[in-house]
Amino acid sequence: MDQEQQQKSETFVSHLIELRNRLLWAVGIVLVVFLCLVPFASEIYAWFAQPLLSAIPDGGNMIAIDPHGTFFIPFKLAFAVAFAIAIPFTLYQVWAFVAPGLYQNEKSVVLPLVVSSTLLFYLGVAFAYFVVFPLMFQFFASMTPEGVAFTPDIASYMSFALSIFFAFGMAFEVPVALVLLARMGVVSAASIARNRGYFILGSFVIAMLMTPPDPFSQVMLALPVCLLFEVGLFFAKRIENNPIRS
Repeated sequence: MDQEQQQKSETFVSHLIELRNRLLWAVGIVLVVFLCLVPFASEIYAWFAQPLLSAIPDGGNMIAIDPHGTFFIPFKLAFAVAFAIAIPFTLYQVWAFVAPGLYQNEKSVVLPLVVSSTLLFYLGVAFAYFVVFPLMFQFFASMTPEGVAFTPDIASYMSFALSIFFAFGMAFEVPVALVLLARMGVVSAASIARNRGYFILGSFVIAMLMTPPDPFSQVMLALPVCLLFEVGLFFAKRIENNPIRS
């Protein structure tokens, strides 16, 4: 019995060591990417701010309220970009840690979901940057009261934009969430389809909470989520009709 407990203890310790190594690799790759981006921090921020700069009236600029803002904000953004770039590698480390404990049929489901969730997150961020931001900031600029200069602060813009990126990135994970729920048997595809109306209503409520208080940006988030709901429902039905066997 003592030998069995010792073996379990050694196994547990080995898992902890492997987890530590995986975390160190994940953190290390973020730092490496960040160091590679540091020389281009100002250029990255200029590209990042382009949708807003395009909406500022001629002759206008962004401002830096904090004295150190012009120095630290580009580096903070570079770190956020490094973290986003390293997401696939980080997820690979998670996959490599849990994969040995999964059955073959579980691996055949989890790996595609990990890949698709990463791509959907990037797609959500790209949709926010290339589609939502230009329209949103033009709307905000047009609503500026007379006598008020539209000169956003660079720190406030970064915080606002990153929160919108995160909101759209997570919202685009709807198909993955539906497939996982159907695969685990939590809900059936038929049940998901019957509650479509509640989901559509909920998507607008969530969009209202996750975006600025204007109807335009809320609709721009809710409509793609509703479309992605249909995509997730389609794949949920396919998984139910074609169960994966071990």
